[in-house]
Amino acid sequence: MKKILFVASEGVPFIKTGGLADVVGSLPKCIDKEYFDVRVMIPKYTCIRQELKDLMKYRTHFYLDFYWQSQYVGVLEAEVDGVTYYFIDNESMFSGFRIYSDNVLDEIIKFSFFCKAALSALPLLGFQPDIVHCHDWQTGLIPVYLKERFHDGEFFRNMKSVMTIHNLKFQGKWDVKTVREITGLPDYFFTPDKLEAYKDANLLKGGIVYADAITTVSNTYAEEIKTDFYGEGLNGLLSARSNSLRGIVNGIDYDEFNPETDPYITNNYNAVNFRKEKIKNKRALQAEMGLEQDDKIFMIGLVSRLTDQKGLDLIAYIMDELCQEDIQFVVLGTGEERYENMFRHFDWKYNNKVSANIYYSEALSHKIYAACDAYLMPSLFEPCGLSQLMALRYGTVPIVRETGGLKDTVEPYNEFESTGTGFSFRNYNAHEMLATIRYAKYIYYQRRREWNKMIDREMATDYSWHTSAKKYQEMYDWLIG
Repeated sequence: MKKILFVASEGVPFIKTGGLADVVGSLPKCIDKEYFDVRVMIPKYTCIRQELKDLMKYRTHFYLDFYWQSQYVGVLEAEVDGVTYYFIDNESMFSGFRIYSDNVLDEIIKFSFFCKAALSALPLLGFQPDIVHCHDWQTGLIPVYLKERFHDGEFFRNMKSVMTIHNLKFQGKWDVKTVREITGLPDYFFTPDKLEAYKDANLLKGGIVYADAITTVSNTYAEEIKTDFYGEGLNGLLSARSNSLRGIVNGIDYDEFNPETDPYITNNYNAVNFRKEKIKNKRALQAEMGLEQDDKIFMIGLVSRLTDQKGLDLIAYIMDELCQEDIQFVVLGTGEERYENMFRHFDWKYNNKVSANIYYSEALSHKIYAACDAYLMPSLFEPCGLSQLMALRYGTVPIVRETGGLKDTVEPYNEFESTGTGFSFRNYNAHEMLATIRYAKYIYYQRRREWNKMIDREMATDYSWHTSAKKYQEMYDWLIG
């Protein structure tokens, strides 16, 4: 039995701010339990909901030398869906209403403590993983510590580490002197070939340098991050380590996102009966959003954080032009004020065509995936992207820019061969996007049988976690040998 420990800053069902938590919560459930014992370790935040805290049992506690102090470390345990979770407890580190703060130094102290405490707890738990699988910069020190202070101990000597990059933009950077004091690492770790980058200490860089294998969340993103544009200053290092770098696309939970059983949508449907049943969700959403009741109109959906990364400046540029045509546009999300106000403005200006919902609602997001004809995702960069996978699952045709995971998961429609699961455009250009939307609209209105065949193909794709889990298992086998 091979033992794997996931270490991360968040994981469902306990705590979630984004896609990272879905990976950490869903992937261990899908890895073959006959060959692998996968467990998860996250901080015990005080903002975890009480009914989830009630599942946790005390395991042990100890004191850790950290940043010139002796710090308490409690370890709790819970089991959910057959997966064991461990929680590192220290109220001074993990209190507050949110799990992340805007104070970078506080974050670096908190997660440096977490990395050291996580490794120190393992001998006391009697769990000796073959591989510690680290996620994003918050766990970047673990591969470093495994090659440094923990390396001499019998318990840790053969332990391997994997570093998964979910979003390269966030790296955990601060000045060298302070980080050296916080981490307790010797001077020689803070050189340009190790943790130092552009005069700062960089925790993600440490993880990338010292991990035995590196993964990111799609094949295309694994290639893109070796270039200047996407590499966020670490492209040289990622190119140098390209032999150890692989892309594995995220999955989605096929039980949670299932149009046949989804409790949030008005009419359940499947790949066989969508031609008759899917439209009923569109009627219900038009009624709920106060849009014109029209079965035939081309309805586009967008559920997103409203930030630059998501390509919303392209939408702003062509929205007036698009709204002259026979379309409806339903938006859900929150984010930067200028994009929130942009969508509010177009809702006011084209009230019967645009519905801007500037908040977040799980229920409404499911209704949009089920009701719309097309789903727009023109991202500037997208490591993996989950929304397009949900759109495919619900038979809603994605219109995406060819970047990262979008390029890997949406096959562009080819009218001559009758292949493809969506529409895509290459350049980050508003009118190229508009031309692609118009082409999709033309197929929808003029070649309806082709459109429905595309939905048949996309509902037959499999982006469940089971597919990704097999690829992670191959990597674990390769590493353990």
